[in-house]
This record gives sequence, structure tokens and C-alpha cells, in this order.
Amino acid sequence: MTLAPETTTALKVQLRLEEDWFEVCDLTLLTPGRGIAALLPDGRQAALFRDRSGALHGIDNRDPFSGAAVLSRGLTGTDRGRPFVASPLLKQRFDLLSGQCLDDATVRVAVYEVRAR
Repeated sequence: MTLAPETTTALKVQLRLEEDWFEVCDLTLLTPGRGIAALLPDGRQAALFRDRSGALHGIDNRDPFSGAAVLSRGLTGTDRGRPFVASPLLKQRFDLLSGQCLDDATVRVAVYEVRAR
């Protein structure tokens, strides 16, 4: 989902968790190109991103290589037009659309559907 900045004043970011939507934060808290971590009701964490085009992305915050919950602090970029985040620890890159590790095809993180309402 891509949103124009002038329409985001009162919008809330929500993640789909099974059949329900979970409200995370105000959209204004997501700075393009940077991530935030959200604690989910079951104790897991999600990493949320708003890319420079305004699209919203959500993946598991846990880096599967180190076990640390740090992906929300990673650097964002694109590879062949697809957005990714690079882990701040070991630098593996994760596709924000699929969760696939771009540096090890055997590793993937969970992806969350994200919307702003």
C-alpha cells in the first residue's frame, strides 16, 4: 500500500494476525527508509517499514542468523526493484515482500500484511 503524505495525518498502522487486524501505531511514526519494532500480543515482534515510495512492509523482527530481534534497526534498500532490509548484525538481506533471505535461499522470515486506516 502506498500513501501520499498529506493523507496520513490520522491513519493507524495495522498488521494482520491470522483473522484479525492489530493496531500498532500512528502512521506518522514510520519514517521512510527506517524501521520500528512492534510487540505483538503473543510476545513475538514485528519489524515495520515505510519505504521511500510510501509503501508499508512488515516482517518478523528476529534475525534468524543471530537470534536477536534487530531487523527493525537494519538498513533498507532495493535489489532489482524489490525492497529489502539488511540485518544490522551480520548484514544478510531480507526481501520485505516475501521474507526471503537474498543471501541464503534456505532462510526466510515471516511476512505480515500491513495497512493504514
